[in-house]
Amino acid sequence: MESNLDHGRPERAVLVGLNADCFTKEQTATDQTLEELEALLETAGGFCTGKVLQNRHTPDPHSFIGEGKATEVRMLAQATDSNMVIFDNELSPGNIRALEEILGMTVLDRSALILDIFAQRAKTKEGRLQVELAQYRYLLPRLSGMGASLSRQGGGIGTRGPGETKLESDRRHIRERIDRLEDELEQVRKVRAVQRQRRRKNSVPVVAIVGYTNAGKSTLLNRLTGAGIPANNRLFDTLDTTSRLLTVSDNLDVILSDTVGFIAKLPHHLVNAFHATLEELEYADLLLHVIDASDPNREEHIAVVDKLIAKLARPETPVLRCYNKADLVSPVDIPVGQDVVAISAATGQNLDGLLKAIETALDRARHHIRVLLPYAQGGMVETLHSNAQVLYVDYTPEGIEVETIVDDILLGRLRQYVIGEC
Repeated sequence: MESNLDHGRPERAVLVGLNADCFTKEQTATDQTLEELEALLETAGGFCTGKVLQNRHTPDPHSFIGEGKATEVRMLAQATDSNMVIFDNELSPGNIRALEEILGMTVLDRSALILDIFAQRAKTKEGRLQVELAQYRYLLPRLSGMGASLSRQGGGIGTRGPGETKLESDRRHIRERIDRLEDELEQVRKVRAVQRQRRRKNSVPVVAIVGYTNAGKSTLLNRLTGAGIPANNRLFDTLDTTSRLLTVSDNLDVILSDTVGFIAKLPHHLVNAFHATLEELEYADLLLHVIDASDPNREEHIAVVDKLIAKLARPETPVLRCYNKADLVSPVDIPVGQDVVAISAATGQNLDGLLKAIETALDRARHHIRVLLPYAQGGMVETLHSNAQVLYVDYTPEGIEVETIVDDILLGRLRQYVIGEC
């Protein structure tokens, strides 16, 4: 998936949002979400020439913001030498077609812009497969409404990815491609499952770094492990999961795994397409929720991440909240609590405290026990070798004695056989 962006001159776009009384919070646009849309546009390599926020009771069924407001947007775009209009809301195919007729230029919505950034950032085979799948799923129901944007073969923002395929006339080709991509991603998941199984056999806990985009996750991974991931001040900088071994203490090594940043109004089809990466959360032993302590909208962004964690992670997975960029705020602005730590990945402030907090959180979720299994339960020994850390096995006349370190789930299955805690 190559970028067709003309680097000689950035795309110039007017940003438009609709705040409708009938919209949910996720559907509506605000000054804050338009600011975030501008940051996304800059990340994609574009330049914002103006912003328009329209208030209506309901969206116009034809032109979304109403023909009068759409005409104002066209005049603004012409006056600022803009070549596209990007909406903060999700647009229907009919909306896109009507708006392109009125505006006389390319119209994109927030999802298309996010997908474009993903197309630029994905580097591994897995990441590229996921991006392409998300793009085709996004385009398929919109083919009839995307005439002008699909005719821009020279391209720029919104045209990266499938590109020159005649999308309007070849729905069958797209559906077949989606099927092939899903099959390839299923193979990726199987490989990842084997890798996770090996980690469990080696008894290395997985700590997944999650957080709102641009919270400093990659900077933290680089600081802790020297992973060498580009850590730039732009949204969605990391799209492929990067895992590195981290020595937490003399007694504990972990796999530290960086994930794609979350964002408000993230399209559902995009979350699904990226499941092969985000499923790392489902198998993590600990989630390290990195929060930008200096973010003026941090509570809203925390809520966005918490919602996605609830959807993607196991309910019992412990979460450690890591307030990053603590050097930029007063200590009184950071909460205190058992699973809260304040650091600065940029300066290295309190990284020792973070490592101790990781070890403490994992210790609470891992139980060092001795069990005496009846020989009828001998199959459990293999289960423990595959899914826990086995320190000692002895076949006695009374049964199979095992010293092991297990998680909460295995402890529940073994509780009746526990003969001691270490």
